[in-house]
Amino acid sequence: MAETEKRVIENNKEMVPFEHYVELFAKLDPEEAASRTGAAFDPATGCFGMRLLYEDYRVYWPQFRIECDHADALALKSIPAQIFLIRHLLEGCASKGSGAFLTYREMPWGDVYLTPFTGRCLKRAAFTFGTRLDAFRAAAAQTPAIPTKYGDASYQIEVMPGYEVRLIVWEGDDEFPPNAQILFSDNFPQSFSAEDRTVTGDLVITELKRRM
Repeated sequence: MAETEKRVIENNKEMVPFEHYVELFAKLDPEEAASRTGAAFDPATGCFGMRLLYEDYRVYWPQFRIECDHADALALKSIPAQIFLIRHLLEGCASKGSGAFLTYREMPWGDVYLTPFTGRCLKRAAFTFGTRLDAFRAAAAQTPAIPTKYGDASYQIEVMPGYEVRLIVWEGDDEFPPNAQILFSDNFPQSFSAEDRTVTGDLVITELKRRM
């Protein structure tokens, strides 16, 4: 491999997996994916209807293309969000929660991947929102997220229909740094891998941060 090509791949951590999943997406059985995940599929247009963080998307198959009526919708510009949607069609399934919520650690493989989840999600949320609670509340108020009574500020957020997280933030002070917790509706393990659950937290934080 030429040195220039090597540098391009090393510096392109999003596009390489994205192209891989686009190839897999082109080979999936759309009717089977729709039945398994509950995502509506229109054979006439080759379009899946998917909802992510309160935005409705049209995801076209077999050549991946994504549309939304709102030009600033997260998944139109976020490669991780697009991979998240593709992976759900490839591997996800419909499931219902009981109303209970779980920490990342309580879910399968949570102990194994807790360190990257803590860095990518919990610490990021703590230092993004725990130092700016008013801005955090204002950002969440721009969405249908539901305020809850946990921590110093917290919201229950629909990631996809039937799948919700609770983002809880504690404000820092002179003695203690800010802190955060993310709880997942208890059907997440049936439908999302440990890595996808980490991406879930990452996307929720990104969506709120860009509204601040």
